[in-house]
Amino acid sequence: MSSEKSPQSLKPATAAQKLGILLTAAPAGFQEQPITRAQLNALLESPPEWLVELRLHGPHPKQIVAGKLGVSASGLARAGVTEPLTTVEIKELLADPPQWLVQERAVQAGVREEQKRVKARNAERAAR
Repeated sequence: MSSEKSPQSLKPATAAQKLGILLTAAPAGFQEQPITRAQLNALLESPPEWLVELRLHGPHPKQIVAGKLGVSASGLARAGVTEPLTTVEIKELLADPPQWLVQERAVQAGVREEQKRVKARNAERAAR
């Protein structure tokens, strides 16, 4: 009997998430077959041209769009942004922010301040 383990594989959606890309924008070969950890590591270490292009120009998944805009994914949903955005569309929104983006960025800034306050309070309590 061999004690070799079969390589761990990831669903294409999980691999796309780990790569920070939108699965539906990836090539068909990537979307249709499981990706092994070794293949994922190879893609991370030496990304092919299609992966570089997707990361640079999009369309980007919701979490990436939210991060680039400085809002939460919930904030995107509240604003009705349900479709993936490209880098150009994100830059346009940042250049001339609509009211919803200004409001959601303010909400996100408030959340970050509250997190800092709680962290400082917890550190102070732990020090006692």
